[in-house]
Amino acid sequence: MYFGDEAPRFDIAVDAHGRIDSVLPCRPAETTPIRAPCVTCGLVDIQVNGFAGVDFNAATLPPATFEGALHELLACGVTRFLPTLITADEDDLVERLDALDRAIAASALGQQMVMGYHVEGPFLSTQGGYSGCHPADAMKPASLATVERLLAGRRKPIRILTMAPEVPGVIELIPILRARGITCSIGHTAADAETIHRAVEAGATLSTHLGNGLPHQLAKNDNPLFSQLAEDGLFAGFIADGIHIPSAVLRSWLRAKTVRRSILTSDAAAAAGPNTPAGIYTIGEARIERSPDGVVRIPGSPYLAGSSVSMDQMVRNVMAWFDFGWDDILRLCRVNPLHAIAETRSVPAIGEWADFIEWIDGENGPQIARVHLGPWIWSNTPRPNLPHGEQEKRS
Repeated sequence: MYFGDEAPRFDIAVDAHGRIDSVLPCRPAETTPIRAPCVTCGLVDIQVNGFAGVDFNAATLPPATFEGALHELLACGVTRFLPTLITADEDDLVERLDALDRAIAASALGQQMVMGYHVEGPFLSTQGGYSGCHPADAMKPASLATVERLLAGRRKPIRILTMAPEVPGVIELIPILRARGITCSIGHTAADAETIHRAVEAGATLSTHLGNGLPHQLAKNDNPLFSQLAEDGLFAGFIADGIHIPSAVLRSWLRAKTVRRSILTSDAAAAAGPNTPAGIYTIGEARIERSPDGVVRIPGSPYLAGSSVSMDQMVRNVMAWFDFGWDDILRLCRVNPLHAIAETRSVPAIGEWADFIEWIDGENGPQIARVHLGPWIWSNTPRPNLPHGEQEKRS
C-alpha cells in the first residue's frame, strides 16, 4: 500500500471485519510504481455540498437518500469528507444541520465517512460576483452566538467555517473559533491584501475554492485572489475540473502555493457525479442547472454554482495536465486536506478501519477497481457473488 512521500510503502493485512491487523514495510522489490496499478489510501474531500442528485443543504434529508449519495462518493474514491452547507437564515442553517446529523446517525457508513461539517457563511461578502449562489439577504456580521447555536448538540463538529474577513467581527472571531478546533477559511471575500493578512495573523489557515466566488473582472494586481496566493500561511483549495480553473491557470497557482500548501476539493453539488444527468437541482433554496457538458450554473446566469466533478476525475485530470505521480496526488487529496483540519496523521494504524483504493490502468488514466472502507467494499470489477459496481460487506 502506498501512502505518498510522508511514509514508506507497506503491506497491509485486513481482518474479516475490515480492521487493519498488521502493517509491514515492503521489501524493495515490492515497491509501487509511480502509476497504476497500485493501492493507495482513500481520498479526502473537505467541501461537498451534495452528490448524485442529493442536496446536503435540504431541510429534510431521508437517511436512505443520504446513504445512496455516500455509496456514490465511495465509488469515486472518497472515504472521508465534510458535508458542506451554504449561507441561509440562521434558523434554516440549524434545521439543515439537524437533518444532516439525523441522516448521519442513521448510517453506519455515514458515521465512518463524515468527519464533520464545513459551513460556508453566513459571514460573507454581499457584493455581486463575490456572493455566488449564496443568498445575500441571509448574510450578516460575524456573531459568536450564531456559531454556538450551529454547534449546539451536534453529533459531528463543524470543522471548517468559511468567512470573508472584511465582514464586521470576523477577524475578532477567528482566534476564538481556532481555540475551539474550527479551521477558519477565507472565501467569498472582497477583502484587500491588508485585511487578508490580518485574518491570517489572527489564525485563518485556508482559502475556500480559491479563484472562485469572485467577479469575472478584478483589479489587475490588487485583488483577493493574488492576496491569498501570496499568503504562505494559507492552504488553498482548488477545483481541478478544467471548468472553474483552466489547466494552464491552475499550473500557475499551484506553483505559487506549491503542492505542500494546495488541496484538491470538488465543491460538488447535487448535480455532481459521473452518473448524474443534466437537469435542474438545488443547493438549499437556490436552483442550479447542470448542462450536458457538465457545467453547473445558476440558471440563466454566467455564475458557477458548485461543480459536477468527482474526486477520482480530478486525480486523472492533474495527472494528465501536470504529469503528477502518487506522491503529489496523495498530498493534494489526502495529507493536506487532513492537515488543514488539524488531522495530522494520514496513515491508518493497526486496529483502525481499512481505508484504501485499488487502482488499475485505464484508457484516460488510473481507474478505481475497488474501494475498501472498514467492512465495506465497493467494486467496479465483476467478482463471484458481487455484481458489477455493487456494494458488499465483509463477512
